[in-house]
Amino acid sequence: MDIEKVDIPAEAGWQEFDAPALVGETLRFVSGDRTGRRFQMRYFRNAEGHLVARVWFGPETEGPPGHAHGGSIAAVFDEVLGLAAWAAGYPIVVGNLNISFRHLLPLRTIVQVDSEVVEAAGRKVKVRGRITLGDKVLAEADCLCITLPEEKRGQLG
Repeated sequence: MDIEKVDIPAEAGWQEFDAPALVGETLRFVSGDRTGRRFQMRYFRNAEGHLVARVWFGPETEGPPGHAHGGSIAAVFDEVLGLAAWAAGYPIVVGNLNISFRHLLPLRTIVQVDSEVVEAAGRKVKVRGRITLGDKVLAEADCLCITLPEEKRGQLG
């Protein structure tokens, strides 16, 4: 089953963000979907410099009929919020991810994932995110990230 490529636009003032250049091809579980049947996405930096993703949830992410599975939404939050920390200069792994699901996310729809690094202290980095469809908040997440020890950072490349 072929899926045509979805046009995922940027907003005025946004800059394309090259995620593979930062974390490498192998670390992109969600955005690395080459088939396009699960996810199609693009990363940007908005006018404030925060990482933003636009994501299309394909038919292979289905949970409730016609809507995305909560696990697929969690995977997107894991990647986007973790990448937001990396993009802010913190090489991390996600330690805890709490998600509040507000509304069902319809399949074959482009949604926006906004992120913001809200605090960094010691090895802990806190990131917040939300998935929206227009003005409607579909899900919100708080992510506690832990910076990698220096000796582990070199093993990622």
